[in-house]
This record gives sequence, C-alpha cells and structure tokens, in this order.
Amino acid sequence: MKPASYAYHRASEVHGAVELLAELGEDAKILAGGQSLVPMMNFRLARPTALVDVGRVDGLSYLRRSGTELRVGALTTHHAVETAALDGFGVLPRTARWIGHYPIRARGTVGGSLAHADATAEWCVLAVLLDAVIVAESVRGRREIAAADFFLGTFTTALEPDEMVVEVVFPRPAPHAALTEFAQRKGDFAIVAAAVSVDLSPGGRRCDGARVALGGVDATPVRVDAAERILTGAEPGPEAFTAAAEAAAQAIDPGGDIHGGPEYRRRLTRTLVARALAEAVS
Repeated sequence: MKPASYAYHRASEVHGAVELLAELGEDAKILAGGQSLVPMMNFRLARPTALVDVGRVDGLSYLRRSGTELRVGALTTHHAVETAALDGFGVLPRTARWIGHYPIRARGTVGGSLAHADATAEWCVLAVLLDAVIVAESVRGRREIAAADFFLGTFTTALEPDEMVVEVVFPRPAPHAALTEFAQRKGDFAIVAAAVSVDLSPGGRRCDGARVALGGVDATPVRVDAAERILTGAEPGPEAFTAAAEAAAQAIDPGGDIHGGPEYRRRLTRTLVARALAEAVS
C-alpha cells in the first residue's frame, strides 16, 4: 500500500521545525528516521496531512556525559548507541542490539522511538526503568517530561502537537542493568521485554535497591513495585530472582493478541525477569 497524500517540509534547524509544527497544526508529524512512521503511513494506520523532516537538523545527534548524567540527542541513531563506549551506561549499547536489523538501527533514532511510544520499544522500556527525562521543544520554549509521565497509552505521549523531542537525559549510571526480550523471529517486535537495574552493596552481597520494568504487558511500559520490593535487601541470586520474577508475573494483567494470550505473557515475564536479573548482576 501507499500513504495518503501529505505535504512535505524539510527543516534545517530546531526552531524552524517547531515553527512549522505550530503553523501546520495537530495533523502534522515529525519525520526523523522514518522506521516507525513510514510503515504506519503505508498501511494507512497514520494519515498526517504534513510531514516535517528533521533528518538534516544539525546538533541533535550526540552522546554527552555531564556529571553523572548521560544526554542523548534525539537524532542519535540506534547504531550510534550500539557502537558507543558508555562507562556506567553499558546497558544502552547492549539494548540497542535488540532493535530490528542493521538497516533499521542505522536509520532509526532514539527520539523517534520515544515519540512513537510503542510499549515494547527498547528505548521506551529503558526510559521508564532508568527514570529518564525527555526534553521537548516548541515555539514556547523547552520543557522536561519525566518518562513516568511521558507515555500515556498506545502510541500516545504527553507531547503537545507543536512539540518535538530534542533530547533524552539518563540521570545516573546504571552499572548493573540489563534488558532482554522475546520475539518469534530475530528483529521482530518483542512480545514481552523485561529490563532491570540493581543497586548492589559493596562486595555485591545485598541488593540495596532494584528497578524492574516491563514492555508488552500493558499499553505503556510499566514498573513492577512488587518485584522491586522482593529484591530490595535480598541476597542477589537464583532464589531472590525467581521470587521477583514470580511477583512480576502475578502483578501484571496483560491482554492477548495473535502472538499470545495473558498466561503466555506471564510465563514470558517469569523467564525474562529472572534472566535479566542474572545478566545484570553478572
């Protein structure tokens, strides 16, 4: 299929892009790497009246350390993250390898994935796990949106129609973090994704804190408090990991689709949470 007709605009800098968004109205969409939006347009699941192409905007492709923070420009490609050396944030390059196939990683962008807000998208799950902050810009200026408040529903975010994502900020290192997922074929969208981050005591004999996030079990990525409470204060190992994985599986109420029903997703959650925890502490 082919997309419905639309007007095409190319922006050369952020200010021009957000001015176009303000002028064109709520049916205009940002085009970055196009790896999510274009297929949806081809199937007529999305019908924007206008596209604002930001692919050639300078200054939005970067990975920068600022104190404890890692700042990632919205136009940074998945492959750029995959090949970066990010001390303390190694979970990001490892996670990028799960995304699609090489051509997708070479074109798709971090900001585009967040704005698309697929509940199984790796960057969306990691953003929720690591308390990331999404920076959006419009003609009114910039604002920061916590990841916990950014994802509102299926393909729905807190972005206003005239805003574009310009940066995502990961506030602190996560040296003991991992994401794993299951898809029916390599490169397919995940059926369930599980991401964890564990704060280990000196010597690594106790979990001083933990975060567990899941994708594919609700309309948005979710944190699982029940699993986090079991891990906090526990000795890291198979017993605690199995208990936390079981708590995560029992805490969710997933729907079903052609890829599997609720119980199948709970079984995947049990397996993936335990697997991610073992990888994170190793």
